Amino acid sequence: MSLKEKHLLTKRNILPHVWRIANGGRTSMNDEHLPQYSAFRFHGSWQEFARIAVSNLLLTIVTLGIYRFWATTREREYLWGKTDFIDERLEWTGRGMELFIGFIMVFLLIGLPFIVIQLVTQGLIFQGAPVLAGLLTFAMFLLLFYLTGVAYFRALRYRLSRTYWRGIRGGSNDPGFQYGLSYMWKSVLGWLPIFLMVPWAMISLWNDRWNAMSFGPHRFSANAQWTPLMKRYLIFYLVPFLLFVGVVIFGFSMAHSGSTPDVLGNTGMAIGAIVTVVAILAFYIMLPLVALIFYSKYFRLAVGGLRLHTLEFEFRARAADWILFFLANMAIIICTLGIGYIFMPYRNWKFFVDHMEAYGEINIDELTQSQTVVEKHGEGLLDAFDVGAI
Repeated sequence: MSLKEKHLLTKRNILPHVWRIANGGRTSMNDEHLPQYSAFRFHGSWQEFARIAVSNLLLTIVTLGIYRFWATTREREYLWGKTDFIDERLEWTGRGMELFIGFIMVFLLIGLPFIVIQLVTQGLIFQGAPVLAGLLTFAMFLLLFYLTGVAYFRALRYRLSRTYWRGIRGGSNDPGFQYGLSYMWKSVLGWLPIFLMVPWAMISLWNDRWNAMSFGPHRFSANAQWTPLMKRYLIFYLVPFLLFVGVVIFGFSMAHSGSTPDVLGNTGMAIGAIVTVVAILAFYIMLPLVALIFYSKYFRLAVGGLRLHTLEFEFRARAADWILFFLANMAIIICTLGIGYIFMPYRNWKFFVDHMEAYGEINIDELTQSQTVVEKHGEGLLDAFDVGAI
């Protein structure tokens, strides 16, 4: 095989690509007899992952939770190693000690000071200085808000710096402090007009994160548009109000159907119970499903606006796919009394890879190693604020 390789991917509507190695002896990529491939392919199985997940669970319990950092590393090594991008496996090179050090750093630099601040705030209240205590609490809230944004950014930077493909990694030289400020003001601006600008804030922050990232010598470019998201968001936005109005009307009609509560309140209690059940079902079932419909559109638009040099990306999962995926996850967790939760990293990763596509051209000769910094510690802020990177 020649040293000069070029992987070509052609887009046929939304069908999987046909790719070839130009000088690798394969026939023309227009040959209809060639098998069709997706740029991303996952080769793992839940049976293989089960051995990792179960042992991780047992070791995490025995070590009182300390092993979870190494458990995360083992899971990622398996998931990344079973994933192909253009016929080459990904590689996760992060270590459990990096995640553990990140956690310790956050605890020492943020956790302990916040505990001290809370004690000081309580002392100020007891000493009759509630205004000062309120200002201190507000400052603490602002700092947490800022650090949440930094956590999103640094988690993505860390994961890219530990993800290798053909010996090449990603990353960013941006420490994420400026993004933390952007996260604050854009989130607030999204909330201020009665939360109507939330789609703009979500898409804008996605673009900001990815525009600061690179893989190998190439920078990512993210230019997703937020306006196509508004229709889905308005549906999600109005559902709580419609559910509330519907429950009130239902309860009112039941109460005036000719029955009034007796001394024991049997009729009234029955009506109240029915209204309560309807309200709970509507809130905990309808709202998450509508949220998934909105999020499916958001993620599809966000990924669709992502570029890496000559590559374009697409996420093909529709709302129905997300809903079925969510319901299946809930069924697994409920039917296994919560134990099935250990399989969620596998299911989430597989769902992501199975619906991810890339189109364009990669010239291997142009790829060089990234010169971005490599962090020495992991996702401490991510763990502290319980947020995700992608």
